[in-house]
Amino acid sequence: MRWFRLGKRQVEHDPARQQALRRQVRQEFGRHVPVRFPEQAEAVGRLLDDDDGLTVAAEILREFADAAHAELRAQAAELHRRTGHGLVVDRRNYRPLWQEAGQYLRWSLFELPAGLHPYVQVAAAVTVVGDRARRSVRVTDPEPLLGYVFEVLDLTLAGWEYGRVQVDVDAAALAARLILTARELRAAMPEPPPLPPPVRELMRRNNTVEVSDPSGSRIVGAYNPGMEMRQSLLV
Repeated sequence: MRWFRLGKRQVEHDPARQQALRRQVRQEFGRHVPVRFPEQAEAVGRLLDDDDGLTVAAEILREFADAAHAELRAQAAELHRRTGHGLVVDRRNYRPLWQEAGQYLRWSLFELPAGLHPYVQVAAAVTVVGDRARRSVRVTDPEPLLGYVFEVLDLTLAGWEYGRVQVDVDAAALAARLILTARELRAAMPEPPPLPPPVRELMRRNNTVEVSDPSGSRIVGAYNPGMEMRQSLLV
């Protein structure tokens, strides 16, 4: 058992238990498990129900964002090698990259080497962090954590707009949860940072996307991320 001091706060951590949790959420959950994604995400969330779980949830978001960034950098480097066309991969704002080269890029959040599925482990992690936002900002460094939440949101919405990703109920639920968690973290921070550029850009828009059932066979609703961000984050 270890104690870490964050400012004037002390947080108790159990590294061995955290390692066991990280291993469990990777091995026992994911695309290979014949259980619906929302049910898996709820089960993962129940495992991450204390300070060690919050720490693991924050690490899941960091690792997923890092892996996505590394993947896009590798794609940009390969495109430069083949065509000589240089691309800027800025993890604070992926939209210019997708606007410039979306037809040549592969949206690969389902296949990252970290072994984390966006609708299972990532959805669970962002839910845990948001539901316990006041504790999250005490257990972790909140500003980088908020940055990872916004980064995954940026990647998710860019996939819808430029990466030909089908917007089903699981995708819409993840986006909604990311926005909600960003709101809760900002509310729990004494001085939250400014909203990042992709969020500000999308809040100026009012585009609605159709949402399908998980099989993609029928439309079951619609979702307007810009409107939801305005309602949640402009407070």
